[in-house]
Amino acid sequence: MELTVLGTSSALPTSERYQSAHVLNVHERFYLIDCGEGTQIQLRKNRIRFGRIDDIFISHLHGDHVFGIYGLLSSFNLMGRETPLRLYAPDGFERILNSHLDDFGIILNYPVEVYPLSGDGVKIIREDRYLDIFAFPLEHRVPTFGFLFREKPKDRLMIKECIDRFKIPVARIPAIKKGNDFITEDGKVIPNEELTCPAAPPLSYAYCSDTMYFSKLATYVKDVTLLYHESTYDASHIELAAVTGHSTARDAARTARDANVGKLLIGHFSSRYKNVDHLVEEARELFKESYPAEEGKCYKIGRQE
Repeated sequence: MELTVLGTSSALPTSERYQSAHVLNVHERFYLIDCGEGTQIQLRKNRIRFGRIDDIFISHLHGDHVFGIYGLLSSFNLMGRETPLRLYAPDGFERILNSHLDDFGIILNYPVEVYPLSGDGVKIIREDRYLDIFAFPLEHRVPTFGFLFREKPKDRLMIKECIDRFKIPVARIPAIKKGNDFITEDGKVIPNEELTCPAAPPLSYAYCSDTMYFSKLATYVKDVTLLYHESTYDASHIELAAVTGHSTARDAARTARDANVGKLLIGHFSSRYKNVDHLVEEARELFKESYPAEEGKCYKIGRQE
């Protein structure tokens, strides 16, 4: 599981920072999360092939998280895309998208399947053999959702020398990996714990874009390996954060601490900050494993950097 950060700025892009966009690679399946202005430029800079993206997740319908999608969809068309694109966005986005396509006379050569997000609580919105993907509500000025990407539990690992020792047929190995015991030809039961060892724990990534602090959020992202949480302001602007529906770095760290996450990435920085070191320091006062999201950096989730 690898994360590439494409944009770390909030409402205003700067000469150093693009608007919100992340790409998550899970077993060579690529997921684009938010699509601010300039996303496709960043995809090219980071050598992420457009055709590898089949799923796009939009947290909310503010421009700095969605304006880039119109150009990206057009580029897909110009490149001759034919495979379906799945798009997850707050309820109402399909009407906006269709209006844009009609206004500019764009006829897509590929189907766009729009899955509207609404309601409360954590809900699964997609799954495959490797991954479960969930959406959950955030607290912002418009309906906003976070996303949780969690690997499915892996099968146990076979201890190779046991295969010859107990003469285990190849056809029985898949069931043993899933936890079954093995019965030898003479009827002896070999416990699964003697035949296998635990696989690595499933990895997970949670993306929390624009939101003010609320205690329930920690329950939504409990124990994730890597949490990305917006940190638009430092503590001196806590009142502005409340008015605009955003978080301070301290708010992000508080959620990370209460959720017992492995590592925290902070981003969505206000353009007023040319340097964000003090935001990182503020977060580390509550949660030591806090780091700034860096554009163009690939984070290998679950491994030491």
